[in-house]
Amino acid sequence: MSENTTEVLVGGAVLAVALGFAVFAAQKTGLSASNTGYPLMASFRSLEGISVGTDVRLAGVKIGTVTEVALNPDTYRAETTVAIREGIKIPDDSAIVISSEGLLGGNFVEISPGGSPFYYTEGDEILDTQGSVSLISLLMKYVGSGGSDE
Repeated sequence: MSENTTEVLVGGAVLAVALGFAVFAAQKTGLSASNTGYPLMASFRSLEGISVGTDVRLAGVKIGTVTEVALNPDTYRAETTVAIREGIKIPDDSAIVISSEGLLGGNFVEISPGGSPFYYTEGDEILDTQGSVSLISLLMKYVGSGGSDE
């Protein structure tokens, strides 16, 4: 009888750890419904390295997440929706850029604030965008040109 009790306790502990891991994974990948904030849209030429759940940062501080990514079949651009945390006001002349954490780091979305006294509101589109730059294509251009500045 004590073997059955031990097996049930160990099974329960394994199940609790698995459930905790599933909740953690859902929060880290953006699958949770905790995306509170107001949505802003942006259209990028390239979203390489960006997916749903990617951080949106301003001055290095996380202020939101990417909540939706879709391809526009007419323009062949990546239509992106980001959720900005309530209380953060973004000037309406700001730029949104795909940035890299370093040479080997991941990508994130960065907002470069403008100086306008007016702010984006829920559902507005950020028009000043800059997509990701492929490190491989930059290296190929450098190697292809022989490394000269001609």
